Amino acid sequence: MGIYDIDDAQRIADDQGYDLVEIAPDADPPVTRIMDYGKFKYEQAMKAKAARKNQTKIEVKEMKFRPKIDTGDYETKKKHILRFLESGAKVKVTIMFRGREMAHPEFGLNILEKLADDLSEQAVIENQPKLEGRNMFMLISPLKKKDKETKNAKDEDA
Repeated sequence: MGIYDIDDAQRIADDQGYDLVEIAPDADPPVTRIMDYGKFKYEQAMKAKAARKNQTKIEVKEMKFRPKIDTGDYETKKKHILRFLESGAKVKVTIMFRGREMAHPEFGLNILEKLADDLSEQAVIENQPKLEGRNMFMLISPLKKKDKETKNAKDEDA
């Protein structure tokens, strides 16, 4: 509308039944807008609510293994991991070493590699196995729907 004195701008806003809102206070002269501030705040709140509603929260589940795990226990834990992946959660697989087991971390690495091979159809390794202190970690995330479709198409071609 142009450059006005503060009092004149406030009077114009009051006459129209709106508020005078300062947009850029650092500008010379300061920039203001005549608007319904309550309606503006309400619309912003609704946009923020819609954004929160549409966002997805990725859950990270954890499954702990030991280097001397038996095949039955391994299969049971693998089924639990599959269930977590199907629900859309990422899975942090931990191998815990105790005592002399630290002398052979390759046993834990073998378990993680076997698990990665067994789950290659349903998941992708996000973080490769890494030894930190007495634990070895690997992060697995579920395949996206597009990735599953392309993987199935490749399998059919072969």
